[in-house]
Amino acid sequence: MTSTRIALVLGATGGVGGETAQALARHGWAVRAMARDPARGAAAHPAFDWLRGDAMDPDAVSRAARDAELIVHAVNPPGYRGWARQVLPMIDNTIAAARASRARILLPGTIYNFGPDAFPLLGEESPQHPATRKGAIRVALEARLEAAAVEGVRSLILRAGDFFGPRPGNGWFADAMVTPGKPVSEIRYPGKAGVGHAWAYLPDVAETFARLADRERELGPFARFHFAGHWDHDGGQMIAAIRRAMGDPDIRVSALPWSLLPLIAPFNETMRELIEMKGFWRTPVALDNARLVHFLGEEPHTPLNRAVRDSMAALDCLERRRQAA
Repeated sequence: MTSTRIALVLGATGGVGGETAQALARHGWAVRAMARDPARGAAAHPAFDWLRGDAMDPDAVSRAARDAELIVHAVNPPGYRGWARQVLPMIDNTIAAARASRARILLPGTIYNFGPDAFPLLGEESPQHPATRKGAIRVALEARLEAAAVEGVRSLILRAGDFFGPRPGNGWFADAMVTPGKPVSEIRYPGKAGVGHAWAYLPDVAETFARLADRERELGPFARFHFAGHWDHDGGQMIAAIRRAMGDPDIRVSALPWSLLPLIAPFNETMRELIEMKGFWRTPVALDNARLVHFLGEEPHTPLNRAVRDSMAALDCLERRRQAA
């Protein structure tokens, strides 16, 4: 491997984008990162080539993608705001840039584009009949990539469950269950007791992307894989791991007050979008990773206790607990 292979990462200051950028760098890729605030990213990762730009600006994306072999499309509107206005224009800009540079697009996928008819175990070819507005947008997004593949724009989608890891961002772990920068005195769990839930540790997802990128030439024009991650069979395993990380088996667990969210929703777009996700916490939804394991030989997997402890430490929850003590 040489460092002449260039990977453009859109969303490198976020969770999955930042972790994927680091994983690609470890695998020998030269990482070019575009962000609205490149100084913020350069302070944390000075080895990357940082460019100023916005994923909503087609010219900026096209310039940043010049000579790139990969484009990691890891951008989402913050706080789930503006999905209907931004998600599809952003992927259109990435597709246009990939067409010009002949790069392959890497997209972190979700389970939002599936509905109850595909539950409880999702395969790559499971029917996509979402019951939510965000799910319909994700279906349209993937359809645009599949159509572009027919025209020679290659892409790779890696779908996973709810992300957690050492970076705050859009995710239930750091946005609901715990609070970055504060000791954990209460765990707010969004799910129903006894219902399983799929979690995806971001460094493992990023390593999977990097391994797939190393074998990009073996993939078809439009490739899809499912990442199984950590399957919490009853909703209690993640809670127990947080308690172990904090060294306190008696941390109180409370239910996320779903019934109160509609009262806030008229004044808060993020709350309106979160309400749509309730169904994914009321029924078990797992991902079948057989295709991924067959191709790679294994799925990168960090044990849950270590993954949660490293996440809590990076989110500054463990240090705040020591200070509080």
